[in-house]
Amino acid sequence: MGSKKNVTFIGLGTMGYPMAGHLSNSGLFNVCVFNRSLEKSAKWGNEYQGKVAQTIEEAVSDADVVITCTGRDEDMMEIVFSKGGMLSFLKSGSVFIDHTTTSCKLAKHLNESLGAKEIDFIDAPVSGGEAGAINGVLSVMAGGDQAVLESCESIINTYSKSITLMGEAGSGQLAKMVNQICIAGLLQGLSEGLLFAEAENLDMDKLLSAISGGAAQSWQMVNRGKTMHQREFDFGFAIKWMVKDLGYCLDQAQGNATNLTFTQEVYDRYINLMDKGHTYSDTSALMVFDELNRK
Repeated sequence: MGSKKNVTFIGLGTMGYPMAGHLSNSGLFNVCVFNRSLEKSAKWGNEYQGKVAQTIEEAVSDADVVITCTGRDEDMMEIVFSKGGMLSFLKSGSVFIDHTTTSCKLAKHLNESLGAKEIDFIDAPVSGGEAGAINGVLSVMAGGDQAVLESCESIINTYSKSITLMGEAGSGQLAKMVNQICIAGLLQGLSEGLLFAEAENLDMDKLLSAISGGAAQSWQMVNRGKTMHQREFDFGFAIKWMVKDLGYCLDQAQGNATNLTFTQEVYDRYINLMDKGHTYSDTSALMVFDELNRK
């Protein structure tokens, strides 16, 4: 039996907190966590068995694998490149896995900067939302070297149900962009369909049962259809984060000359909903855009 790998998880937010929990519960690794809000990491330490680091240096200097799950490009830039950031302390030969949804540009920059210090990088954004993280069934889209990813599969498998290598560094982020573009369109279509059904006073339970078994079926319909009708929007993935993600999609589309007219419209609707107090409502709150914008 070889010795256990030292795995550090940085970022204990909505997704990272339970992901790091699954990692620790597996008992397969020596797990250490770090969070910029130390209260959050202390709470995690009380709930799960694992070391809680007080500083970035303490967290990563002895890590074989470092995993990050933060908010946006700016957070990653600060955590990695600022004075006292990770780049100063990561050991040569270690692996850096980033589960944050970032821009493709940042993923390529991280890959280049870490590679110069002989640190392998995998961009590995996830899909499945808060429920997927809690239940350990996330879908992972990865960019990077196949052998490096395979060496870390036993780690990622503790909180995911599938891992797909999309190509070189940055490809994972591009796949996640496609995921978010598709979800934006699904939610807009579902919102309009449900509003139409309500206007005709159709029985919503019967309707959702009928169409969920056919070609219109989607995860969003099955998991959010009823709550959208009931105007309940407190289920995990906040509009704030979707706006961030769709912003990366729209930026990337400018570079590859894709016309994302529909995605732009949904993005604008989400900005409007944030202005009207729905920053932390989940993305299915698209349902109430028209209601809130009637004169």
